[in-house]
Amino acid sequence: ESKVSEGGLNVTLTIRLLMHGKVRAPGKGKGETVKKMREESGARINISEGNCPERIVTITGPTDAIFKAFAMIAYKFEEDITNSMSNSTATSKPPVTLRLVVPASQCGSLIGKGGSKIKEIRESTGAQVQVAGDMLPNSTERAVTISGTPDAIIQCVKQICVVMLESPPKGATIPYRPKPASTPVIFAGGQAYTIQGFFFIPHPDQLTKLHQLAMQQTPFTPLGQTTPAFPGLDASPPASTHELTIPNDLIGCIIGRQGTKINEIRQMSGAQIKIANATEGSSERQITITGTPANISLAQYLINAR
Repeated sequence: ESKVSEGGLNVTLTIRLLMHGKVRAPGKGKGETVKKMREESGARINISEGNCPERIVTITGPTDAIFKAFAMIAYKFEEDITNSMSNSTATSKPPVTLRLVVPASQCGSLIGKGGSKIKEIRESTGAQVQVAGDMLPNSTERAVTISGTPDAIIQCVKQICVVMLESPPKGATIPYRPKPASTPVIFAGGQAYTIQGFFFIPHPDQLTKLHQLAMQQTPFTPLGQTTPAFPGLDASPPASTHELTIPNDLIGCIIGRQGTKINEIRQMSGAQIKIANATEGSSERQITITGTPANISLAQYLINAR
């Protein structure tokens, strides 16, 4: 363990953190803070993009760089708590809380037989550690919540790193990807819809009005509308083709039992969808989508949703 703390193992490790999208460093904005953390720790720190309520922060590097980055994050969070307390009436200071995202196949080693390992980590570091019972949506990862003082959190992360290095993940890991905050809006026949699960829900009037205005400016025909938006124009935009590659381990959930899901996607989108056979030595499958631009974008959305 002392070797790990000093970075003597010189292995590259990746630790993933789950944070709320609204977490911003006060002052010069998150860019400056993250840049400083990268420079001072020597770790690679990436923050997932997208309009999501949650963001994934990926920290990669030798163990010593990871510990430095974690120390900086823990102290930064404590500073934020202290600053927010100066304007509040609360007397007790809340602990710093971080959520790690860990492959479920490594959680058993982290918990230990009858909870022995996690108990040992709690007692030796003074941090609270909770491993979520369920996997995060559409992934094979679980959230591990750590809370305590910055020092307790740093010691705790060191011990978790030791466990992760001793027990590498088994099999393929499907990483957790946060979902966008808002559901996409799809326009069909002059009406706006949002998709919830596999249902189209009519959207508020304002969007429909906006869409109708937009349709007056452009000669495209909305999804599912066969009469030309403008007299004399061809009603159906020319068909085009789009190709996607999907990891083999995710193809099953897109096809569904006996092809039920892929057939649903074909019917809903109106696109032709062909899934190539698995090729030897490749970990991905090719999907070819053919149809109008609207059909293709709807098919893509439904495939991503699966």
